[in-house]
Amino acid sequence: MGRQRPTITHVAKVAGVSVATVSRVVNGKHWVAPQTRELVEKAIRDTGYTTNHSARTLATGRSDSLAFLLTEEHHLLFSDPTFSMLLRGAAEALTKRRMTLVLLVAGTPDERAAVHNYVSSGHVDGVMLVSSHESDPLLESLVEAGVPTVSCGLPLGHQVEVPSVSVDEAGSASEMTRYLMGQGHRRIAMIAGPQDTPGGRFRLDGFKAALGEAFDPRLVVQGDYSVASGEAAMEQLLAQGQAPDAVFAASDSMAVGAIRALRRAGMAVPEDVAVGGFDDSGLAESHDPPLTTMAQPWSEIAEGMVELLLSIIDGAAPEQRTLPTRLVVRSSA
Repeated sequence: MGRQRPTITHVAKVAGVSVATVSRVVNGKHWVAPQTRELVEKAIRDTGYTTNHSARTLATGRSDSLAFLLTEEHHLLFSDPTFSMLLRGAAEALTKRRMTLVLLVAGTPDERAAVHNYVSSGHVDGVMLVSSHESDPLLESLVEAGVPTVSCGLPLGHQVEVPSVSVDEAGSASEMTRYLMGQGHRRIAMIAGPQDTPGGRFRLDGFKAALGEAFDPRLVVQGDYSVASGEAAMEQLLAQGQAPDAVFAASDSMAVGAIRALRRAGMAVPEDVAVGGFDDSGLAESHDPPLTTMAQPWSEIAEGMVELLLSIIDGAAPEQRTLPTRLVVRSSA
């Protein structure tokens, strides 16, 4: 006969405490003395005890899982390094809390409908929304369904009712622009992100603010954060006749695309054109040349999203948290 599966009674006996105390620890209750909690957690490890997830869900009304919801096409999860960095951070934050991460991707209308049905049916306790677009109806449907949701970046159109964790988009873009100006560059172009995303809109605002009267709208081209869009945007800028002194791309991926287009045109980076990016994804440091960029605190963003979402689930009021970025100077500028 196989080894009997350990029960909560076994854990209580090993720890030398009551079954009720073990139950409080397992269900995440706070009124347990630290020394007692350590005894119970050690007993859980020693016995190999695992909770009956279905029974616990019925008892608490919670699934002990959160959704990481990416509202982009599937391929971007793997081609855009920023998403994988956020995903890893969220998984680590939930593992520390003995919770499960559910990955959901909704890049098409059918996927959005399926995701809405899934999360509104209680399969997860809440949603971490990544890459929200103002024009996307999914966020509004989650709000209407009462699904606890936290957004990565300010949720345009829903800043009041939806909590968020973001960086200072405008201030960060201004800092990069001022750095390029301080290097002696005067004809500075920008490859902006989609204007229905907070990164696209507010980074362009910061760029404009830093340049002031020197801002030239003809030197702004919009991309979609991808390498290909950065390449196409740079080609469009070069087609105007006079190349810019420097280019600020609203993502590292678009900066990489811009450098490809510049090299194809026979121009050197940074000797002919300096290039700055945004994110400090793994792509920035490994690129040739390494990218000057604005570093986002990815682990802190992911941890903040989990922490804020759990507080919302427990009944806290929505709040918007803003984290600082850091200018990282490398060879591209």
